[in-house]
Amino acid sequence: GILSNGTTVAVKVLNLQMEGALKGFDAECKVWRTIRHRNLVKVITSCSSHEVRALALQYMCNGSLEKWLYSHNYCLNLVQRVSMMVDIALALEYLHHGQAEVVVHCDLKPSNILLDEDMVAHVGDFGLAKILAKNKDETQTRTLGTL
Repeated sequence: GILSNGTTVAVKVLNLQMEGALKGFDAECKVWRTIRHRNLVKVITSCSSHEVRALALQYMCNGSLEKWLYSHNYCLNLVQRVSMMVDIALALEYLHHGQAEVVVHCDLKPSNILLDEDMVAHVGDFGLAKILAKNKDETQTRTLGTL
C-alpha cells in the first residue's frame, strides 16, 4: 500500500478467525514497540478495530531471502551472502542481548528475512516469537502467538 505521505508499505493483515489471534497481535505489537535495530523490519503503523488488525511495515523492494536462494532467476555472490549472514546475526544478537527482555524469534527462515534496496537483510515476522522475562530467581517464557 501507499500511505498519505507517499510512503510505500507492506501490509500484514491478521486472520481474526485463528484461535488466539487477537492475543498474538497484541503481543507482537508489544514486541515491535520495544525493539529498534537496523536489521529488523520496521513497523510504520498499526490498525486495530473490531473488524481488522493490521501492521504497516517497511517495504522491502528485493523481497525475501528465500526468493534469492531458491529461484533460478536470482543470484547472490559470496560477498552478498556473508553480508546477509552478518546482518541476521546482528539482529539476533540485539534480540537476545540488546534489551531488558530477551526476544527469541522461533521462526527464523529465509522467507522471514527481507532484503531492502541495498540488499541489507532485515529479520521480520515475530508471530511465533517468545519473550523471556528475566526475574531475580527465574526466567519466565511466554509465547506471543501466530499472525
